[in-house]
Amino acid sequence: MSTVVITGGNRGIGLELAKIYRERNDEVYIICRTETDEAKEIGAQVISGIDVTDEKSIALAVAQIPNEKIDILINNAGVFLNETLGDMNLETIEKQFQVNTLAPLKVTMSFLSKLKSGSKLLMMSSRMGSLEDNTSGSYYGYRMSKAGLNAFTRSLAVDLKGKGISVGILHPGYVKTRMTDFHGEITPEEAACGLTKVIDGLDLENSGSFWHSNGQKLPW
Repeated sequence: MSTVVITGGNRGIGLELAKIYRERNDEVYIICRTETDEAKEIGAQVISGIDVTDEKSIALAVAQIPNEKIDILINNAGVFLNETLGDMNLETIEKQFQVNTLAPLKVTMSFLSKLKSGSKLLMMSSRMGSLEDNTSGSYYGYRMSKAGLNAFTRSLAVDLKGKGISVGILHPGYVKTRMTDFHGEITPEEAACGLTKVIDGLDLENSGSFWHSNGQKLPW
C-alpha cells in the first residue's frame, strides 16, 4: 500500500486520480481549500481549509499526515486565466504565478523530508507552458506560470536524483473540467487513467521528462 498526497484533489482531475489510487487500496490524502462530498465518499483523508500559496497553511497539512514516507506527491492545484495583448491584466498574471508556479514549490519543499528513496514527485503542468508548442499566443500568465513550473521542476529532477526520488511533469490533455468551462476533448476520468499510467512508468531513468497523459513526450 502506497501513501499518495494530492493537492486540489477535491474535484476534477485531482479527484479522479484520488479515486484510482483508492481503488488500488492506497492511502490517499487530499489537500484542498474546500471539502466536497465526492472526496469524502471515496474514503480519502481530506485535509481542507488549506491555502497552497501560504507556507503556514501548508505546514498545517503536513502536520496532519503522520506517515514518515510519501510515495507519490502530486501537485495538482492550479488556476487558469487569460490575458491578451489588448488586455494585459498584471494582477491575474501575478495570481497565476502564485498558484501555478510558487505554490507547487512551497508544497514540495514543505513535504521534502517525507520524500525518500523510491518516492515520486509530480507536477500538473500544461503543454501551454511549452515554448516550442506555442503557435496561438495569448494566455500570458498561464503560459508563463507553467513554463516557470517546468523550469524549476527540471532542476528538482536533477537535485533529487541522488536521493532516489523521481520527478515527472504532466500535461493532462484538454479536459472537460470547471477550469475549461467543461469544454475539452477528454473527460477527467480518461485524463486520470492516462496520467496514472505515466506515473506508474516514472523512474530515475526518465525523471525530469514532460509527459502528455496519452504517454507522449512533449517538447519544451
